[in-house]
Amino acid sequence: TWQVKANDRSFHEQPQFKNTKFFCIKESKYATNAIRTYKYNVFTFLPLNLFEQFKRVANFYFLILLILQTIPQITTLAWYTTLVPFLLVLGVTAIKDLVDDVTRHKMDNEVNNRTCEVIKDGRFKVAKWKDIQVGDVIRLKKNDFIPADILLLSSSEPNSLCYVETAELDGETNLKFKMALEITDQYLQRENALATFDGFIECEEPNNRLDKFTGTLFWRSSSFPLDANKILLRGCVIRNTDVCHGLVIFAGADTKIMKNSGKTRFKRTKIDYLLNYMVYTIIVVLILLAAGLAIGHAYWEAQVGNYSWYLYDGEDATPSYRGFLSFWGYIIILNTLVPISLYVSVEVIRLGQSHFINWDLQMYYAEKDTPAKARTTTLNEQLGQIHYVFSDKTGTLTQNIMTFKKCCINGQIYASQWRTGCCYPSNPPVDFSWNIFADGKFAFYDHYLIEQIQSGKESEVRQFFFLLAICHTVMVERIDDQLNYQAASPDEGALVSAARNFGFTFLARTQNTITVSELGTERTYNVLAILDFNSDRKRMSIIVRTPEGNIRLYCKGADTVIYERLHQMNPTKQETQDALDIFANETLRTLCLCYKEIEEKEFAEWNKKFMAASVASTNRDEALDKVYEEIEKDLILLGATAIEDKLQDGVPETISKLAKADIKIWVLTGDKKETAENIGFACELLTEDTTICYGEDIKEFHVLEKKWEGIDGDDKASVSCSSMRHSGGNRALIITGSWLVRIFSVSVSLSQTKAVCYSPVLDGVTYELTTKKSLKKKTKRSKILKLKFPRTEEERQIRTQSKRRLEVKKEQQQQNFVDLACECSAVICCRVTPKQKAMVVDLVKRYKKAITLAIGDGANDVNMIKTAHIGVGISGQEGMQAVMSSDFSFAQFRYLQRLLLVHGRWSYIRMCKFLRYFFYKNFAFTLAHLWYSFFNGYSAQTAYEDWFITLYNVLYTSLPVLLMGLLDQDVSDKLSLRFPGLYVVGQRDLLFNYKRFFVSLLHGALTSMILFFIPFGAYLQTMGQDGEAPSDYQSFAVTIASALVIAVNFQIGLDTSYWTFVNAFSIFGSIALYFGIMFDFHSAGIHVILPSTFQFTGTAANALRQPYIWLTIILTVALCLLPVIAFRFLSMTIWPSESDKSKRTEVVCIPPLRHFIVAGVSSRRSAYAFSHQRGYADLISSGRSIRKK
Repeated sequence: TWQVKANDRSFHEQPQFKNTKFFCIKESKYATNAIRTYKYNVFTFLPLNLFEQFKRVANFYFLILLILQTIPQITTLAWYTTLVPFLLVLGVTAIKDLVDDVTRHKMDNEVNNRTCEVIKDGRFKVAKWKDIQVGDVIRLKKNDFIPADILLLSSSEPNSLCYVETAELDGETNLKFKMALEITDQYLQRENALATFDGFIECEEPNNRLDKFTGTLFWRSSSFPLDANKILLRGCVIRNTDVCHGLVIFAGADTKIMKNSGKTRFKRTKIDYLLNYMVYTIIVVLILLAAGLAIGHAYWEAQVGNYSWYLYDGEDATPSYRGFLSFWGYIIILNTLVPISLYVSVEVIRLGQSHFINWDLQMYYAEKDTPAKARTTTLNEQLGQIHYVFSDKTGTLTQNIMTFKKCCINGQIYASQWRTGCCYPSNPPVDFSWNIFADGKFAFYDHYLIEQIQSGKESEVRQFFFLLAICHTVMVERIDDQLNYQAASPDEGALVSAARNFGFTFLARTQNTITVSELGTERTYNVLAILDFNSDRKRMSIIVRTPEGNIRLYCKGADTVIYERLHQMNPTKQETQDALDIFANETLRTLCLCYKEIEEKEFAEWNKKFMAASVASTNRDEALDKVYEEIEKDLILLGATAIEDKLQDGVPETISKLAKADIKIWVLTGDKKETAENIGFACELLTEDTTICYGEDIKEFHVLEKKWEGIDGDDKASVSCSSMRHSGGNRALIITGSWLVRIFSVSVSLSQTKAVCYSPVLDGVTYELTTKKSLKKKTKRSKILKLKFPRTEEERQIRTQSKRRLEVKKEQQQQNFVDLACECSAVICCRVTPKQKAMVVDLVKRYKKAITLAIGDGANDVNMIKTAHIGVGISGQEGMQAVMSSDFSFAQFRYLQRLLLVHGRWSYIRMCKFLRYFFYKNFAFTLAHLWYSFFNGYSAQTAYEDWFITLYNVLYTSLPVLLMGLLDQDVSDKLSLRFPGLYVVGQRDLLFNYKRFFVSLLHGALTSMILFFIPFGAYLQTMGQDGEAPSDYQSFAVTIASALVIAVNFQIGLDTSYWTFVNAFSIFGSIALYFGIMFDFHSAGIHVILPSTFQFTGTAANALRQPYIWLTIILTVALCLLPVIAFRFLSMTIWPSESDKSKRTEVVCIPPLRHFIVAGVSSRRSAYAFSHQRGYADLISSGRSIRKK
């Protein structure tokens, strides 16, 4: 446990609170409040940064090469040929890291040097944040940032309420409310009382759970329970509160925000993994080539070298030893087969592509001033390879803006636009002018409901809206005599606003009362308990005492949990169920409302259990849920609400485009099955031609259970999918969370699995909890048995085999499910929990090896977003948790088509072209040494000048390939969207794979042969105009180098699909730069300065003044490029690609026909989902009030 003593720094310095850090050096377990997010300081930057860079295999490889080049016996290249590009690569990375770290230093200093008031020597004094310690009592004012995780002691607001903004924690800008304990609010308002405060706190250890805190305050001989609603977290801002006081619980690195700032799971693309394997392949090829050439040199030495007196070097080395030295010499010479600048170039391209996404105005949402954002720079090309999209529904496909549309009260449906037996197509909306609290924005068309409310003939109607006005955790403020509601979820806000317009207005709440205006009459009710909502309970209740003294419980929640808890005598149960089905078919979000009368004695007994559970130090939430269950039973059903959540703009069109791109869409939602199906029709994921299969109708899993032992793996898979294959090509699967339980539950015994499968009241969450408990009990029991009765070896083997069989069965069943689902064009999973969403994504990743993308907007989607290869967050109504966990973010689902079909596809094509060309130019450059070795006795001599080798990848060929990787487009963005079928090249890995790699290798090898042998043939017997033969090695090297630079730069011109001035300038500029630098390096002036480094004095001027050398260069370049031009021409003419066809096809744009669905597509929306957040019940019931006006 974590112990904190107020105003007593010496307490936390006691020996028992110190941990051994290094040998005998100890430090306090209580962190200081100074934060440190930087990685380096002045002394550690160089060694630490180099250490991190050399952890990369490629960098370490080049370091070894550099060391080899310092050994005189084997070095064949000047040290600077590797050092210069190597330093450039290290330097670029180091500068990037340094800039990032300097920024972190500045931010740390800015934060650590902020000030606040701390109790010192009995009074408040100004202190820097970095000097604050655990146990200090601090004072904060309006708009102050909170410096540490503190326990709220008191504030200037009534009952010590404190408003905070948590935007830095969860991205939400709506204010949250925290309230102090009643005891501290009462006694700790003055400075002298705060200075003498000596409370002792025992709580949980520091952790990263932002919404959880369990602890106890011991003070004045009493103990008081503490929870998250009494804690102000570091990073939040004090709002609308003049002054508040707090006790520091966690400081610095122990605070929850710092605990959450750990490294996110590192995601790598498919191309990254392939690229690493290709680099390993190149290294193997390099070693084999060097070994072969070394053997050749040993043989040549034995046959020729030892008998050639003019080659004697004064050392009597054996041929095998000389071959050994030659091996290392060729490792050095051929090292450029592994491109030193490859990884840096890849990162530059990815960074540029990320900025293009950020700058795309067509993905900018003007209404909320929200641009698209690439939150990572390492996954761009993977956007062009997506097979499966897993989408949340509420707030992702829909707007998450809730409107009260219909309700069912006492079995009677009341509708905003129609009512059973009546129709009001031209009726004006209901006039709410009689209600002084009506907000003027609410529109409802069923006049009969208003008549029922005003007449009071059916008490259930008034009771229905009274429940909506009182059973919630909404906060209210009066601003300019207008009521302003702050709700924990959009559903909650819509329901309270609806009740307000129908005459039951929530006006105010205090620490234990709630005031409601009932048709103009204000009545105040005592709140005895609030039983808050969570995703496990899927309901909330409130227990109130009426002014007449009666105790009543009001409850609202999902129909699945409410119907289990109803009294047997509920006459409108079936009518309400029918209404729920109608609402779900119209894709409305539904909630059931009910109540119950409670006897005084029953409540007193229950309240004792409730108070005991409230102060439990461990498993408090579980204890409270158990107590809630005891009172929430034998309920009387009032009716159901139906709320509309409209589709976002462009959702059907986007889904249609993605489907044409062979991307399969799975919708994972917490809604009812009927709602999920209808939302599928609304967004055109399902059509009238779709054959729908329901998970509950598939019986193969029972077949597998009975015949498991006698069926082999292939037969099992075929059995699993047999029912789907006969139904045609356009199939869809709709499954529920309880059905998914079967897929994840094979590790439990078969009888348990069957019980789960057929239990109509068991959903995913309940199953997970019961399974965990049963497994814990089994584990404890098995440990006891193991201690008392050690198993024999035979028993252990039997148990191991049994476990293995269960595991195999589980994997096979999951494989069958994935095979079955992936044969469908669409899959909808309804009633699934956040954990099940992530598990479904993981199954497809594991068994299909397909690239997945998850998109969502709420905290319930975070797990799914992190699990998928690529996570996309939508900044919507549910805060920014999903965005903060995502790799890419934008404001509307419709932008997904542009992200994938345009940016993703372009990024993939650009990266593939870049890598193929990069390998090609390096092979063309390096393998000239191989051909040259056949004519120099395999003696590891270079075919080029050393400085050319140094600058080839750095200057002469770097810019054109970088610009192609950044700017190239095979077709425009409009054609990319018009022809979604172009996307499949990325899904099938057609542009970069081992076949393409070896084609590039072969292309480079053939180019190097032409580059070497054409000049070699031209130089065999030549005579210059002056009668001299310039057939020397240096002129030959200049000729090959010149032809190489021109050929590879012109080759990238052939590979470029989208020409700009920048591309053209880079190609011709690189060639001009080569000739300029070469003439400078071959000049007499630079030779005089460094004679040993620049040895090709006058070579360029001498060689390139000969016309036939220029003709040789032109012939060499032509022979390198003409076969490529011919092949490209034939390919485009005879075997055109899809992009070639799209560029040549003139398409008349015809707007697609819309599928009009019966019952109105525009009204298909969703039902009650898990997106509903935990409310403010703990806060309200803790005995505090909202600001009083």
